[in-house]
Amino acid sequence: MDNISIKISHELRQKLSSAARTTRLSQSEVVRRALTLYLDEQVQSRDFQSAADLAGDLAGCVKGGPVDLAENPEFLEDFGR
Repeated sequence: MDNISIKISHELRQKLSSAARTTRLSQSEVVRRALTLYLDEQVQSRDFQSAADLAGDLAGCVKGGPVDLAENPEFLEDFGR
């Protein structure tokens, strides 16, 4: 395994020590597991695509409709019924 050095706050060091005692794991193992979970979550969130991402090419593709469809009260009277 490779070694790295990091600087952490006193409070974070206390939390790490407490977690290591509670789980009966070394502090290194707690850090490895936490880092693995964090990095896996980052990869998953990068792969996420919203509805806007998926349908972005469809925005503005309809021609011939009223230009004030979203703001004209006449068109909104029955909206949601």
